[in-house]
Amino acid sequence: MSDASAIACFGYELGILKRIRRSGWWHAGVRDPESVAEHSLRVAQLAGLLAAEEGADPARAAYLALWHDTQETRTGDLPHTVKPYLTKPDPKQITADQTARLPDAARATVRDAVNEYETATTTEARCARDADKLEMLLQAVEYRDIGVHRVQGWIDSALKGLSTTTAQQVAEAAVALSPLAWRDR
Repeated sequence: MSDASAIACFGYELGILKRIRRSGWWHAGVRDPESVAEHSLRVAQLAGLLAAEEGADPARAAYLALWHDTQETRTGDLPHTVKPYLTKPDPKQITADQTARLPDAARATVRDAVNEYETATTTEARCARDADKLEMLLQAVEYRDIGVHRVQGWIDSALKGLSTTTAQQVAEAAVALSPLAWRDR
């Protein structure tokens, strides 16, 4: 397979993320939750903003966030309720399998991004991980605002898991604001 064909094939696989729904929200009563791709876009955007405020590289943080859930093309989105029954798949191993046929530079950049995100040893990775939790919190507040009642667990979980000062401050503000507050500025 040519390098171009390998990248095209991986591009098709990544397209699956547009069709995979964030399944945990079904437990809260959301009939049509956002896709993994929709979630990942806002995570990347938030990661860049958090990194800028934390004095880190916004582009790197956003790049790490773009790859944080790509393994779900192979596993689907596993809700929190599977923890007692399944061992969490290793994202680095899945990424290694997904990228095995990519040309060297493409393979290395994706694997390095997933490894950095998973080990969380850089400020950019911590911002990307916080952005993942912050996006979940924002989504929970948005769902609550349209009448979904069982979202407090997601909000509480996100609040407990944040590591950067900026993400903690944004989360506190998000909980206090209406999702439509942006229109009133």
